[in-house]
Amino acid sequence: MDVYETIQTHATSIRLPLYAVTLSAAAKADTPVMLILHWHGFQRDAVPHLPSSQWPLRPVAGSALQLDGSWQYIEDLDEAMLDAAWKLGAWELERTTCSPWWRLNAPAGETLACHRAFGQYPGENEAHLFVNAPDQETLMELAASRGYVRWLFRPRSLGVWSELEADDISLKNGAEREGACPISPLPHDRHRPGTVRYRLGQGEGIRL
Repeated sequence: MDVYETIQTHATSIRLPLYAVTLSAAAKADTPVMLILHWHGFQRDAVPHLPSSQWPLRPVAGSALQLDGSWQYIEDLDEAMLDAAWKLGAWELERTTCSPWWRLNAPAGETLACHRAFGQYPGENEAHLFVNAPDQETLMELAASRGYVRWLFRPRSLGVWSELEADDISLKNGAEREGACPISPLPHDRHRPGTVRYRLGQGEGIRL
């Protein structure tokens, strides 16, 4: 499962900078995963009888893509996301393990977070994402009943963050990295919810 190549292909096609990249996987091996590319950009909604310069702006919808591929362990997906985050110059990668929300007295926030992780925004009319995921509903049900894992990173290469000054000495040309990611996946326990952060960047000195 080559997450990096998928991101490169879509970024070249869309031609907008990325704000963030997320990947969500239900806690069941060999199931499809949901890759979401959050673009940084705005477009105007046409309003009759108003000049185009006065049309209201709204954020460009993200891209939610179903990726099919064989994987046995969460650590396999860790490797794919570490590779992408490393090559695209992210400072860190977050891996968050989430409990099933089909349980008694589960907080509403957990339900909403799961829906959004798999590309759904229930009760909202605005199109936040363009979804290309034939198995979206099935993945949602698996995540609700078995739990899921969500990864997040913010790329410098191909991203809006490349415009900011960086003191990360691991970067080439201020945005990318070469070679294989030197960070190895940490063991995953689906029964222990929480967030693991993989630090990829390397600062130079201490700033006061």
